Amino acid sequence: MAKKLKKARYSGIGGQAVLEGIMMKNKDKYSVAVRKANGEIEVDIDEYTGVTKGAFIKNVPFLRGVFNFIDSLSLGIKCLNYSASFYEEEAEQETRFDKAMNKLFKGHADKVLSGFITFLSICFAIGIFIVLPFFLTGLFKDDIRNESLKALLEGLIRIVIFVAYVALISLSKDIKRVYRYHGAEHKCINCVEHGKPLTVENVMHSSRLHRRCGTSFMLLVMLISVICFFFIRVDSLLLKVVIRLLLIPVIAGISYEVLRFAGRHNNLFVRIISAPGMLLQRLTTKEPDESMVEVAIAAVEAVFDWKDFLKEKFGVDVDAPAETAESVEG
Repeated sequence: MAKKLKKARYSGIGGQAVLEGIMMKNKDKYSVAVRKANGEIEVDIDEYTGVTKGAFIKNVPFLRGVFNFIDSLSLGIKCLNYSASFYEEEAEQETRFDKAMNKLFKGHADKVLSGFITFLSICFAIGIFIVLPFFLTGLFKDDIRNESLKALLEGLIRIVIFVAYVALISLSKDIKRVYRYHGAEHKCINCVEHGKPLTVENVMHSSRLHRRCGTSFMLLVMLISVICFFFIRVDSLLLKVVIRLLLIPVIAGISYEVLRFAGRHNNLFVRIISAPGMLLQRLTTKEPDESMVEVAIAAVEAVFDWKDFLKEKFGVDVDAPAETAESVEG
């Protein structure tokens, strides 16, 4: 008799691809595994509590999504900078500006700079994906007078810009490798969440698509913004822009809850709302090679006890004798 396909179990781990490596996060603990130029895998483990630092707001529905997004972006930039440091051709000497910044911020210049870059990244995303589509839609104000049609057109332009952006950056050689590591990250998570031991062979046969992906989150933001902006009915151009900006935290909060729900359930409704994001992931994830999977496994094992997870959620004892393991799985 063929074995019944195991139902996926939520693990709570998530990650991000970096330059020649993977970041994996489990609760407040995270690791960054990087394949160095000499072929060795370097693993760094640390803790990141985020901007809320354990405050109750991290567990408040709809509000937690906003802060989780900021935390993810901030940690992602930090890990990208860490991975890039392994591939600097030569160590740069500290400049006068660096010394002045460290003196001004009492040795915390790197954190301040990371926060500033995070702020600029958010501003850039808002400008390109929220404000620009609104003004591009305004070019058709004489041709389209129906406000509902304008709102739909604005949403369509926003989605087209986002998909075009994803497609264009995927043409970069470096981004293609990052996308392959992104695939390795998803494959590792899918492997353990479907009850399989975390081996290179099992990971390679797992799916590179995952419902809790950041790509799916961003696409959800685009889609949900269409619904939210559809109901804005004011005459003032300035007020229209201001309301859109004020609604961004609301949209991020809703998108986070939808993605969180999709990551914990598997039914027809979840499959429908997840389909667009899973389709877009075919652009943002690529099939990794075994060396990339090894890096991803190292990142997972640094912060997550997958053997204990399989035993608790699936009744699979990886360290048990072969006969015992087979009887448990059967």
